[in-house]
Amino acid sequence: MRILLYIFFICCLNVQFINAQAYRNLLSGNYPYDTIKKYIVKDQSWVPFPEYKNRTQWEKIPQNLRDAYVAEGENYLEYQWKYIPVSHYLEFTKSGSRTIMEKPYRKNIKAFEALVLAELMEGKGRFLKDIINGIFYYSEQTYWGNSAHLSLQRAGAGLPDVLEPTIDLGVGKVAANLAWTHHFLEEEIDSVNPLILKRLRFEIEKKVLKPYYTRSDFGWMGYTNERVNNWNPWCNYNALNCILLLEKDSITRSVNVQKSMLSVDEFMNYYKDDGGCEEGPSYWNHAGGKLFDYLELLFKGSQGKIDIYEEQLVQNIGKYIYKAYINGEYFVNFADASAKLKSRPGTIYRYGKRINDTVMSDFGAFLARKQHYGESTFKGKIELALDELFNLDEIKNAKAREPLLGDFCLPDTQIMAARENRENHDGFYFAAKGGHNAESHNHNDVGTFILYYDGKPALIDVGVDTYTAKTFSEDRYSIWTMQSTYHNLPTINGVDQKDGQEYKAKNSFYKAEKDSVTYSLDISGAYPKKAKVGQWQRSYNLIRGKKFEILDSYSLLENVGNTYLNFMVALEPIIAKPGYIRLGRKKTGLSLQYNPEILNPIIENIVIDANSRLYSIWGKQLYRIRFEVLGSSTQQDLNISVQPVK
Repeated sequence: MRILLYIFFICCLNVQFINAQAYRNLLSGNYPYDTIKKYIVKDQSWVPFPEYKNRTQWEKIPQNLRDAYVAEGENYLEYQWKYIPVSHYLEFTKSGSRTIMEKPYRKNIKAFEALVLAELMEGKGRFLKDIINGIFYYSEQTYWGNSAHLSLQRAGAGLPDVLEPTIDLGVGKVAANLAWTHHFLEEEIDSVNPLILKRLRFEIEKKVLKPYYTRSDFGWMGYTNERVNNWNPWCNYNALNCILLLEKDSITRSVNVQKSMLSVDEFMNYYKDDGGCEEGPSYWNHAGGKLFDYLELLFKGSQGKIDIYEEQLVQNIGKYIYKAYINGEYFVNFADASAKLKSRPGTIYRYGKRINDTVMSDFGAFLARKQHYGESTFKGKIELALDELFNLDEIKNAKAREPLLGDFCLPDTQIMAARENRENHDGFYFAAKGGHNAESHNHNDVGTFILYYDGKPALIDVGVDTYTAKTFSEDRYSIWTMQSTYHNLPTINGVDQKDGQEYKAKNSFYKAEKDSVTYSLDISGAYPKKAKVGQWQRSYNLIRGKKFEILDSYSLLENVGNTYLNFMVALEPIIAKPGYIRLGRKKTGLSLQYNPEILNPIIENIVIDANSRLYSIWGKQLYRIRFEVLGSSTQQDLNISVQPVK
């Protein structure tokens, strides 16, 4: 059986994803099965953390942090594990809400992680009873994943099918936490009753290892004709933890390490050469950042023998995160990405160190200082928290530097950005994108841009609201945040952009000089035929030290009216006089200057619900400026100039 599985997975090497950028196969191409079998460590000697009983090593963690972890664990002594009833799962199919199921689910994960980390820090067995209760709770649970992900099973969304275990992000996370608990506390838990961990191993085998070993039809694996996104390295990383920690059979271990490599190859094959993350910086943590977690685990599990960090693509995927940095918590955001994010300083630092990129490692150290790294506990999965703890001193003492890139362009992903000053945040910063309207986490946003001034948002990409069933359904583009009319884009003859890979930019042009940066592209192809547009050349000009310009030159097949230039604005807009809109305060704001004989502005208030995901980013109020294009001309040039208020 194992030999047949091995032959099948080798054949998968030739199963290619239809949207792959290049069949690089950086892992499987460089490391065939015989090499993997030779390099992968057969026991757990690869684990970089001290054994539970080695208290001398654990006590090297700063006392204040150990005390903080113990205090957090004490909050969950005698914890009552949250039962998730049938109605909570079914709510997703009724209203589309996933939070009713996810709230108790997350509380249980948080409790389990806190208890295990507290026990590792203290080492006295005080938390063992509650950890064991947690293990038994998970052992009795049908499904370890999220209700929103039950579409992976043939029965579809609703309730988990006990006869068809599926692996989603949550299943993998719980399994990896349990596998690490088994590793650290095996002897202590067995001394209570050996049936506890016997059951744990049985449940991980049933829920994760067996489906991972025997199935290749999960979309995130990359073997089907589905787009590969951040789920791929994330799920493979979780599975690899379980394989390396629990799989005793050396052939099964090696075969399925290779299977994970074949799958992650599909993720990297999908990536464009420039390393741009089409899901945006806030998803880089789960895409490029999770790829690093996976590659590091592979590196450790082979004692450094499986190493692809010198590959240009792997380096470019890492570098993307500092290229997309604007200021503070602000990063370039398009599609579902949030404008603000709490990045992972430790991951960025260690990734930069692995690829010998000091800009990246210095950025990680910079973020660590900004986030007061090490002054409070690291949250999340057990092994990732330990990675942070055991690299704490090095990162805190490393050189810290903010990456203020003057400009960059990712020609394959079609994302660019430029700032007015290369030494600080003063003045303008803008970013723009081309691409197509079938990207991962896509919004209909081909040709849109964002503009910041003095490090603060002015003209913005709103991002995505709270996820519901609608977000990832056929009704996705009925949501206002997904529509081009709520991006910094035109509505042409009353028609907005359409979703689909065929709706894309063309004829893009980028030029960066000392005093100016220009990005231009024809966005007419992003609109359906009923828009009756022959060409719409959208251009952005940053003239350093002076102004930012939005230029539109278009040719319509017919002008039926209802053509608008839409702009999403974070600063309150006031029409001071014809041809002049002030954004923000009189002395510190910006002005939009335009020709009032051609453009008629309409200002709309957009109220953000306090329970919305967007509220924490933008507050209670956003604005949309709609410039109605006047007249009946089918060919026209439009110019909007943005300048500091004088």
